[in-house]
Amino acid sequence: MQKSKKTVSKAAGYSRRSVLKTALSSSLVLGGSLMLPAWAQDIRNAKPTAEVKTTGGRLRGVLQGGSSAFFGVPYAEPAVGALRFAAPAAAKPWQGVKDAVQIGHRSPQPLGGPFIPEVFALDRAETMGEDCLGINVWTPAIDQGKRPVMVWLHGGGYTSGSGGWLLYDGSRLSVNQNVVVVTVNHRLNVFGHLYLAGLGGEQYADSGNAGMLDIIAVLQWVRDNAAAFGGDAGNVTIFGQSGGGGKVCNLMAMEGAKGLFHRAIAMSSAALTGIKPEQATAQAERFLKQSGLQKNQVGKLRELPMEQLLNAFNAIPGLNVGPVVDGKNLKRDPFTPDAPAVSRDVPLLMGSTEHEVNFFAGTPVDPMDAATLEKLLMESTHRDAAGVASLLATYRKEFGERSNEEFNQIIGSDSFRSAVLTTAARKAALKGAPAYMYYFNWQSTARNGKLRAYHCCDIPFAFDNVDVCASMTGAGQDRYELATRMSTAFANFARTGNPNHAGLPNWPAYDDATRATMFMNAKPAVVNNPFPASRKALYG
Repeated sequence: MQKSKKTVSKAAGYSRRSVLKTALSSSLVLGGSLMLPAWAQDIRNAKPTAEVKTTGGRLRGVLQGGSSAFFGVPYAEPAVGALRFAAPAAAKPWQGVKDAVQIGHRSPQPLGGPFIPEVFALDRAETMGEDCLGINVWTPAIDQGKRPVMVWLHGGGYTSGSGGWLLYDGSRLSVNQNVVVVTVNHRLNVFGHLYLAGLGGEQYADSGNAGMLDIIAVLQWVRDNAAAFGGDAGNVTIFGQSGGGGKVCNLMAMEGAKGLFHRAIAMSSAALTGIKPEQATAQAERFLKQSGLQKNQVGKLRELPMEQLLNAFNAIPGLNVGPVVDGKNLKRDPFTPDAPAVSRDVPLLMGSTEHEVNFFAGTPVDPMDAATLEKLLMESTHRDAAGVASLLATYRKEFGERSNEEFNQIIGSDSFRSAVLTTAARKAALKGAPAYMYYFNWQSTARNGKLRAYHCCDIPFAFDNVDVCASMTGAGQDRYELATRMSTAFANFARTGNPNHAGLPNWPAYDDATRATMFMNAKPAVVNNPFPASRKALYG
């Protein structure tokens, strides 16, 4: 995310970087895997689905909420031994019928983090392991349908997360919108993005983008198997939030993904630039040193236990891992200086929430006085008292009557929104397929309404999962209508490349002149060029 020198490098009360790297907490190690408390798939009363024949073999899932659900379906071989830090290898076919009834392993990753419990209550915390390359699939029916396929890429930066969260359950979206939903697990942090080509040579050419190559392997699996689940391989949408939105934007710049997806949705994130090889090599050198290895011992990393790699990763403050502009798999910055031509014909839907930073446990959500607000904004925006007073005057004029703590939250959250706006404008300037923009400002009633429209708050509405996610949304009745409106918009976009439907006002495409934006709340409305003075005052 690019920011001017005047912008929020550390928004008041939280660290933006904390979403990319979480603290490693204590865990129990058994049999080479990290064992965590888990919400297991309860299939005691579930009926089996009909068998599905895939390229790997026959599958049998469970009937769930009116959908046929398949959990832990392998799309690639476990990335161990020689496959660690390498491009994924296709999963070996199996004999007989595989029961796809249990959530698979998540990628090795740090645990815990300074985030709000309202979201993390929905983390199954399934066992992690390097045999994590699996997907979950929901379909309304196993038939010869030609339904849109929506492939979800989870958040957590490029460091943590899982497609197995209850938050991402695809049964309601699948059944209510007649789409096939796929959620993905792929390699993360040093397992997915430790760039070793600069030290170890050609055999590590894929190491910096192994996690992204995993996602491409999923899209290839979808191409080859969508029809077996009643899906249309010619109509695939990638969508994701936070780190998942960044993954969407990176895929739009990767030639290896061209033709494997046809629409794209990025929520509360973007990816303007990738990590440069020289920077990534320096990170790899730090990691080798922390692992007790010399620069000429790169091969030893394939021999170390998973836990040792995780401990080394966690021990290095500020280690930045993510997609690398390696000249092979990612040949350019995703959206700098312009939108990538390789995805010119792919429509893009983007959005952000009004109070993104309230996702971080350190963000102040209780009432504060004017002096505290001034102090926090002086620190976060690097302005003096006069500069903060001018900034607040501009925000008050455009946002109206808000509390002190809410102004602190909105200003801090604009660092998310800035990159989203830049990405959409560059996509529109390409004058290919359209871009669409939303601004989610419906406020949750969870925690007595203090969290407002926080980062992740829009996901339950996109998935039509507001009851499953009551810890996040609260229990208000207005949730249901908005969930129908938003999930229908996402599904219509997946189906046609246009999010419009009868439940919303007309939603024009986005361009840098009108900046038409759908405000998603209890009374959706389109606003042209919202908050221009505030944006200019913050970023210049």
